[in-house]
Amino acid sequence: MSERLLNAALAAAERGWHVFPLRPGTKRPALHGETACPRTGVCANGHRKWEQRATTDPERIRATWSHGAFNVGIATGPSGLLVVDLDMPKDNGSSDTPCGVTTFKALCERTGHTVPDTCRTRTASGGQHLYFAAPSGVRLTNTAGTIAPLVDTRAWGGYVVGAGSITPAGRYEAAGGPVAASLPGWLLSILKPAPKPSRAPSVAVTAESRRYADIALANETRNVSGAQLGEREARLFAAARALGRFVAWGDLPQYVVEEALQEAGEAAGLSASECRSTLRSALNWSIAHNQRRRDAA
Repeated sequence: MSERLLNAALAAAERGWHVFPLRPGTKRPALHGETACPRTGVCANGHRKWEQRATTDPERIRATWSHGAFNVGIATGPSGLLVVDLDMPKDNGSSDTPCGVTTFKALCERTGHTVPDTCRTRTASGGQHLYFAAPSGVRLTNTAGTIAPLVDTRAWGGYVVGAGSITPAGRYEAAGGPVAASLPGWLLSILKPAPKPSRAPSVAVTAESRRYADIALANETRNVSGAQLGEREARLFAAARALGRFVAWGDLPQYVVEEALQEAGEAAGLSASECRSTLRSALNWSIAHNQRRRDAA
């Protein structure tokens, strides 16, 4: 057991992925936390978390895994990865709830793309991890449900359980695709952090916010109307997701956004029904998601 897990950790490191130990049979880090930090060794200058201590050094990996049958954690940020986590419905969910794999496939079809061919792992629960090389110049972080229900992502600040690891639910297994493909542009457009509107400390904050919303609407409609064949639905989907927050915040009426994007999508060559279908799902999700975030703030 220990040797198989050691080999799994070394194999991940050979790909350039930074690994760290998880407690045997679990998905939890095996490294000490900040309250128990001895402030010695690698932590002599201050506590170092699992993301900072993850490594590709074979000698450090062998030394660590010689102490136990640790599962393999892959720190996605330092590894230059964006991992899409396609989860399974929870036990207490509805039996007809689609799983993350199904939802993601439907999203790809709706935006005019095939499911990306990339390195993947089958999780112990029956879901999948899709590994992508993160783009340079953009610091992506974890998301939960931003792409679609039961479709999460792990990047900076996150980790995934590597192939070869074993939990009570089963084994994590490599499921094909030896190379982590570059993150598709249409996925990046959904995941990129939205620019924050400037907030001047004056009574004109509301007017400034609406002006920013108007600029965003103009930019997004221009991007959609100018989209080329093969990227039109993805541009429309991303634009609806981006503009939904302004509807949720009260800066733009929903009908204004719908009419503008509908017109832009048809100008790009999409049918009226294709525009309505894409707009309905993306815009409604974004409005609901951003309303919850505002209520929680």
